[in-house]
Amino acid sequence: MDLVAKGHVQEARNFFNTFREDHEMMHLRDLQKLEGVLSPNHLEEMEFAHSLRKSKFNIKICEYSYELLLQHLHSTQSTTILGIINEHINFQVTPGQPSLISDDPEAVTLTGSSQEAANQINQKEIHWGLLEDSLEERLEKAGALLSDSEKGEGEAKEGENDETKKRSIEGGKQGASVKKVKKDKGGSATGKSAKPEANTIPSAPRVKPELPLPVIPAEAEQSVLEDLRNRVQLSSVALPSVSFYTFINTHNGLSCSSISHDGSLIAGGFSDSSLKVWDMAKLGQQQTSSLSQGENEQIFGQGGGKRQYTLFQGHSGPVYAASFSPVGDFILSSSADSTIRLWSTKLNANLVCYKGHNYPVWDVQFSPVGHYFASSSHDRTARIWSMDRIQPLRIMAGHLSDVDCVQWHANCNYIATGSSDKTVRLWDVQSGECVRVFVGHRGMILSLAMSPDGRYMASGDEDGTIMMWDLSSGRCLTPLIGHTSCVWSLAFSSEGSVIASGSADCTVKLWDVNTSTKVSRAEEKGGSANRLRSLKTLPTKSTPVYSLRFSRRNLLFAAGALSKSG
Repeated sequence: MDLVAKGHVQEARNFFNTFREDHEMMHLRDLQKLEGVLSPNHLEEMEFAHSLRKSKFNIKICEYSYELLLQHLHSTQSTTILGIINEHINFQVTPGQPSLISDDPEAVTLTGSSQEAANQINQKEIHWGLLEDSLEERLEKAGALLSDSEKGEGEAKEGENDETKKRSIEGGKQGASVKKVKKDKGGSATGKSAKPEANTIPSAPRVKPELPLPVIPAEAEQSVLEDLRNRVQLSSVALPSVSFYTFINTHNGLSCSSISHDGSLIAGGFSDSSLKVWDMAKLGQQQTSSLSQGENEQIFGQGGGKRQYTLFQGHSGPVYAASFSPVGDFILSSSADSTIRLWSTKLNANLVCYKGHNYPVWDVQFSPVGHYFASSSHDRTARIWSMDRIQPLRIMAGHLSDVDCVQWHANCNYIATGSSDKTVRLWDVQSGECVRVFVGHRGMILSLAMSPDGRYMASGDEDGTIMMWDLSSGRCLTPLIGHTSCVWSLAFSSEGSVIASGSADCTVKLWDVNTSTKVSRAEEKGGSANRLRSLKTLPTKSTPVYSLRFSRRNLLFAAGALSKSG
């Protein structure tokens, strides 16, 4: 890039071609972008080249290798190389023996500022506990939470579903947490407070809400309590049942899908700017098949001329994300037209159009208690909104590229954002400050999930890698390797013992959370293969998985569009 900036384009091209293959294993996508830099103007215009030249790479290196490198540079008088290292590289010298780069997700990383700045951010205190006085906590105190896994997980009560998002979807699992809350007491919910693993993991601390929380209707509260009493306890030997909704005849037009908390409503966002919502109860009356017909305007199977879905029109560009409110009475959609729209599923009407972003809005998510929601956009910001204000309450700026996905923490005091700059950030909702930067992914982050106890976060990227993070330390506990394509959706089960991932490789995978977090905590030395247990892989015939959500009763819902190419 320095050669190009000084006008030596041919020399730069020769240099690039000579050394390219040394970096293909870890930086293939970056190399493909840099190939197009052929003039000083390109350097100015290309955001990626800009961030590379301004930022420093962090490289982990053991003491022995570091000493060898310094000796070599001094003995050969390599002043040019020394200058490049000082300007562009931070070495993190670690004790111990040399190890393979591929074993360590943090071996080579890029941060906007120096590593010190990222470390400084990660020193900030965060309160990751659950909201005090959640419905689940009250149930536990009353000793009413049943642990028999025979309780019907099948139909979750009608009525609540929390933020469910298309790819990031793990809201679902938190959805569970969506416990509606009494005015001040949080609706944290899903307090996984430790049920199955109570003996090994202390229950999460309680925190006060930083936002004024909405009051929950009594009937919704009853419904939630009923679901919690009947929740099936999952573990590595008790896996969830899965209900998969397949969209057919979408003609490649489906860009996102979302499932309400109890699975009764399924939404699809399409590239023709429409949002369509199917009511499973009505669908079942006319047809026994479980397929949701996607783009058939007049006919649904043989059922006659009436449309089987509710059509919401208003956007003027493809709909990229949809999110149901915890009770299922509202749905949010975000679009390439840079707006977010709020729709009523009861009135079948558009209520509000929120304008604030200047570019396409990639993701939108209702908070676990409803009323508040978060959005993320191509403009490199995430924003917090409330339903009753047309302007955002907070703007979170700091990512170096698109913010692709957003997810609420179970206690509603934080949101996480995943970006094309390959980092995940955690933001304080009250102050708008970044309180954690998670570095280690090698591709853009497409999905996020928060554990119901608020202790861990999972993130999935375009290469198929999922990483489990400890929020308090900001460290990666373990990478979950197994998918061969983009991970579009992640969801924790309601008590947090299992995580489900949905991918473009047409599979849903179930992972054992407890194994992965315990083993990593012990910082085991070798054998990355043992770090995480993949419990089961569920392949679809030819359907990439767009969204996942656990109901409060621990039934796993998934959705995707049948792909002919398979």
